[in-house]
Amino acid sequence: MNELFSISRPRREVAPGAVHVPGWLSLDEQRALVELCREWARGPAPMRHTVLPSGGQMSVRTVCLGWHWSPYRYSRTAVDVDDAPVPPVPDLLVGLGRRAVADAYEDAAAGDGYTPDATLINFYDDDARMGMHQDKDERVAAPIVSLSIGDACTFRFGNCESRGRPYTDVRLESGDLFVFGGPSRFAFHGVPVVFPGTGSAEVGLTRGRLNITLRATGLE
Repeated sequence: MNELFSISRPRREVAPGAVHVPGWLSLDEQRALVELCREWARGPAPMRHTVLPSGGQMSVRTVCLGWHWSPYRYSRTAVDVDDAPVPPVPDLLVGLGRRAVADAYEDAAAGDGYTPDATLINFYDDDARMGMHQDKDERVAAPIVSLSIGDACTFRFGNCESRGRPYTDVRLESGDLFVFGGPSRFAFHGVPVVFPGTGSAEVGLTRGRLNITLRATGLE
């Protein structure tokens, strides 16, 4: 665990099955992931602003591994970019996902049974936001693993019934882990604000926030 970012911020269960572990990634792990994300963002299926069915454009930029997500389905090629095949989820991320679930739930067996086959990497610039939404395009209800690198943000974690209250606002810092599954697997969640300039240059990002989410889709 990265002690630099976890001082006075204990592990916390935000809701049943939803756990925040501050400072989970070390500085070395964060630096390595930033470099890998730069490689993945170049393609073959490159990072892009996702266009919604309404015609609107998401403010975050996204690149996918394993399965390509486009509203609201998964495919093996980047159907809304260049139709290039999507690179597989590397063993490094599968291992991180398993360790994340085991550490969040304090249960080694839960981690052993977790095999993420899709990764969405979102980059937030100073003005990017993410509206309240559910992750429900998967066919299984395995936990979602979320890793934060760079600038801090407010992560709004809500309920499973609506986008409104009740919800809990959690400040996610660089290196933080957030896992949600079980009763909270289909909770609405979003990012209403990013705090520019709050990250450390030591991680390899001068501005912005990277969010790496790992999912098990249940797709063949």
